[in-house]
Amino acid sequence: MVAMPGLMLLDTPSLYYRAFYGIPESMTAPDGMPVNAVRGVIDMIAMLIRRHSPAELVACMDADWRPAFRVAAIPTYKTHRVAEGGAEETPDTLAPQVPVIERVLDAVGIARVGVPGYEADDVMGTFTARASGQVDVVTGDRDLFQLVDDSRPVRILYTARGVKNLQAVDEAAVAEKYGIPGRSYADFATLRGDPSDGLPGVPGVGDKTAAALITRFGSLEALLRAADGGEGAGDLTAGQRARLSAARDYLRVAPEVVQVARDAPLPEVDIALPAKPRDPEALAALSERYGLSSPLERLISAL
Repeated sequence: MVAMPGLMLLDTPSLYYRAFYGIPESMTAPDGMPVNAVRGVIDMIAMLIRRHSPAELVACMDADWRPAFRVAAIPTYKTHRVAEGGAEETPDTLAPQVPVIERVLDAVGIARVGVPGYEADDVMGTFTARASGQVDVVTGDRDLFQLVDDSRPVRILYTARGVKNLQAVDEAAVAEKYGIPGRSYADFATLRGDPSDGLPGVPGVGDKTAAALITRFGSLEALLRAADGGEGAGDLTAGQRARLSAARDYLRVAPEVVQVARDAPLPEVDIALPAKPRDPEALAALSERYGLSSPLERLISAL
C-alpha cells in the first residue's frame, strides 16, 4: 500500500472497540484496571503514523452516538444498542478506558474532535468535504465507503483484517465488491438496509437487487423518479415498483440517516501531526498511572 501524506481521519470508536476485543483484558494498569483498549489504540496510531506519515491527523469522536435528527427520521435507529437510561450499551471494562484514551490523545497533541449532536462519521464526513488534498479514513465501518472519491482522492483504510493488514478501499474496490458505481454506496445501503443500525431497507430488496437498481439508474433519486413513472419506468418490474411504492415513507427519510453529514459545525483546531508531545508532564503521569510506558515510547518514536 502506497503511503500518501495528507489528512488522516481516525474513526476512534471503531479503533477502540477493535482494540478492546482484540487484546486480552489481562493487559492491566498497576492497580489492575484493564487497559487493553488504551494500549491497543496507542499502538494502532503509532503504526499508522509510521506507515503513512500523515501531515495532519484527527481522532474523530462520537459526541452523540444516536443523534436526534436521525432518530426523528427513523425511530428504530440503533435502538438495540440503547442501555438503561438511554446511554449506549458499552462493555463495563471498556467504558472507563475511553476517557483515558482521550487524555492520552490530548497530552500527545493529536487533535480530538467531536461535535455535539453528531456522530464520529459526520465529523469525518465534514473534514473530508473541507479537505483540499488526499484524505485517508481509518475505519472498520462499511458505511464510510460512501466517502470514497478517486478524483480528490479520498480512500478508506479498512481495518476488517486488522491495522497491520489494512485494505485500501477506493472506487474500484467498492465497485468490485458490491457491483455498484464507486460513489454510490450510500444509495445502495439505503435500499438494502442495515439491521445492525435499525434500518429496515426496502422489503424484498437485498444486496443483488439493490446493486442492480443503483447501477441501472445511477442514483436513488433517479430510481424513485422512474418508480413514479418518469424516465426509465419501463425498466422496473411491477413487483419492484410495488415494493418501492410501499417503502416510500422510509425512502423519503432514510437518506438523511444513512448519509454522513458534510456540514457539521467543526471547531477551530490545529490538526497538524505533532512532532513531539504537547504536554510531556501529563503524558508521563498517564504512563505511570496506567502502565503505558512501552506503547507511548513507540508512539513518541513514530512522531
